[in-house]
Amino acid sequence: LRLALMGLCLSTNVLAAPAQFAVHNAKTSLSGEIYHLDARLEYQFTEVVLSALDNGVLLTLVLDIEVYSPSRYLWEDVIATLEQRYEIEYHALSEQYLLRNLNSGSQFAYSSLGSALEAIGKIERLPILDAHLLEKNEHYKVRVRSRLDLDSLPVPLQLKAYISSDWWLSSGWYSWDL
Repeated sequence: LRLALMGLCLSTNVLAAPAQFAVHNAKTSLSGEIYHLDARLEYQFTEVVLSALDNGVLLTLVLDIEVYSPSRYLWEDVIATLEQRYEIEYHALSEQYLLRNLNSGSQFAYSSLGSALEAIGKIERLPILDAHLLEKNEHYKVRVRSRLDLDSLPVPLQLKAYISSDWWLSSGWYSWDL
């Protein structure tokens, strides 16, 4: 019984964590037969996450993108999903932040965390969907969210991250018509 109550308290604490990431705007545009995403995101880490980053912990940020057909019922029909993954790491010797796009393999070094987060927060012309996959005269929506991937943290840190609201960083979903 005590373990169940402790689990309930921990899960309530996790759910009450304030979102530190934000999607300020996002839109799609059709170019040829491909839909592209443009978005502006903001990343604000908690002190605990900043301390871990400054002490050599590699962080993985995920941008989840879904194209779906809205439904009057409980579940939407998800047409396509895309996951953009980024790693950010601090190198104490060079005093630089290394940002890697895990999807494309590209990487860049920044002299400040603010510069790195500004770069990752500007999504421009990211191809997300081939128009041939959509049916004409159907209504579609797109949603995006950004989150810190807790599963990619070092194993000794994962349990602490899962039970601490300081690590539960997510923007929540931002949606619009395709």
